[in-house]
Amino acid sequence: QVQVVVSGGGLVQLGRSLRLSCAASGSIFLINAMGWHRQAPGKQRELVAAITRGGNTNYADSVKGRFTISRDNAKNTVYLQMNSLKPEDTAVYYCNADIHSATGRGVYWGQGTQVTVSS
Repeated sequence: QVQVVVSGGGLVQLGRSLRLSCAASGSIFLINAMGWHRQAPGKQRELVAAITRGGNTNYADSVKGRFTISRDNAKNTVYLQMNSLKPEDTAVYYCNADIHSATGRGVYWGQGTQVTVSS
């Protein structure tokens, strides 16, 4: 069975930084793309950043130059370094991963973590 667990998040002030982590565990053979999404109150969930197994990345325009996604394939973990945070970054952040496991291939989601940026 595969589990995806998110850590990090919290309350930070405008302009500060925060790092999120997302670790997958279980009977995992290989992880393809991993990504971070967020959902603000009253809004749809949106892609923040994604990274392929080989390290290719893409970002939402709203976070380019401020957020950095990275991954450690040996640890089945993806990170999101968030710098220069703004109040509009306030949201629940989720990670997901495209995983080949003992039960087949599927997209797994971690639990959300709240990020609140105060002005």
